[in-house]
Amino acid sequence: MRIEEEIHQNKFRNEYQKAAINLIYTHNWLTTRLKNFLAEHEITLQQYNVLRILRGQFPDSISTSAIRERMLDRSSDASRIVERIHKQGLVEKKTSMADKRLVDVKISNKGLKLLEKIDAVTEDLDRILGNLELEEAVELNRLLDKVRSKEEEQ
Repeated sequence: MRIEEEIHQNKFRNEYQKAAINLIYTHNWLTTRLKNFLAEHEITLQQYNVLRILRGQFPDSISTSAIRERMLDRSSDASRIVERIHKQGLVEKKTSMADKRLVDVKISNKGLKLLEKIDAVTEDLDRILGNLELEEAVELNRLLDKVRSKEEEQ
C-alpha cells in the first residue's frame, strides 16, 4: 500500500519529505513484525541483536562496551540487555582480566541453540520483505547506504 493511503495524507512538502516519512513509517512497520516474530522465541529485538553479535565473536568473548558499538540501536543499554539474557542462560559473563571495570560476554550453548532455532525459520523473517525481488532488495540496500553516506561526508 502506498504511504499516502497508509497515513491518509496526499500532500507532502516535496519528495524528500515524503521519502523521510515513508522510511520512518516503514521502520516502525518492520520493527513491529520483527518484534512479533522474536516474541515467539521469548526474546526482544535488542536481545536478538546482542546474541547475533556474540555469535559472530564466538568462541571469543567481547566487552559490553564493544557490544554497544556494534548494536543496531546504539541507544540501547547493552549492560542491562546482557544481564537479562544472562539470567536466561543465553550468555556467560565474567569480569575482564585486562580491565576490571569491564565485563566480557560470550554466547552460551543455549544461546547458540536458540539462534539455530530462529535461523531454521528464517524464511518467516525473509517473507517480511518478500514483496521485493532480489535485485530490488540489492537496490534498496544500495540506496539506504547512500542516504547514510551523505551524513558521513558532512
